[in-house]
Amino acid sequence: MKKYFNIIKKSPLFSGVSDEELEIMLKCLSASIQDYSKGQFILRSGDNVSSVGMVLSGSVHIIKEDFWGNRNIISASAPGQLFAETYAFAHGAPLNVSAVAEEPSTVLFFDAHRILTVCSSACGFHTKLIRNLLSVFAEKNLILNEKLTHMTQRTTREKLLSYLSSEAVRHGSPSFEIPFNRQQLADYLSVDRSSMSNELCKMRDEGILSFKKNSFVLKTL
Repeated sequence: MKKYFNIIKKSPLFSGVSDEELEIMLKCLSASIQDYSKGQFILRSGDNVSSVGMVLSGSVHIIKEDFWGNRNIISASAPGQLFAETYAFAHGAPLNVSAVAEEPSTVLFFDAHRILTVCSSACGFHTKLIRNLLSVFAEKNLILNEKLTHMTQRTTREKLLSYLSSEAVRHGSPSFEIPFNRQQLADYLSVDRSSMSNELCKMRDEGILSFKKNSFVLKTL
């Protein structure tokens, strides 16, 4: 567990926590680690969960599939980021999304309700965790609002430009990498992959951007 401390401490949930405090916190929260292979489901829609997941290595996609198996990527969680936290605190509400390991991944799970309940040893860290948890929820809300902005654009081109522009701003550079391949990007934006690829090529030919795999460069219009 200790070999992941640097990653765990990067999470907003454990912001401002020392190694000594973290070790005690993880014991208090009944933390455990699980490994997953690429494509393996970590959580499935319909499951009831009481634990929060944190990616320690690899990448986890939160997806929603319809009756016919069409997949929409809701979000991607990288090392240090949480998933399933909303459902873990929802007191029995079943998942309406699934969590899938996009690559070989290691995940830390801990009991969500122990954050809100003073343990038998009466450790003094719960207040700090609750404060940090509010920051996590606020950040996730901003991420979902940003995706909604992309999704409400009328055309595939507008959706692409909205997403790529936000990524450039987030990276502070016109050159950046995105966490999706072409199919995943199409799933994230809910557009047809072929139409999206054609639109990317058109924008490249028009001098709006350049790309290679998941690396992009936006150019001044």
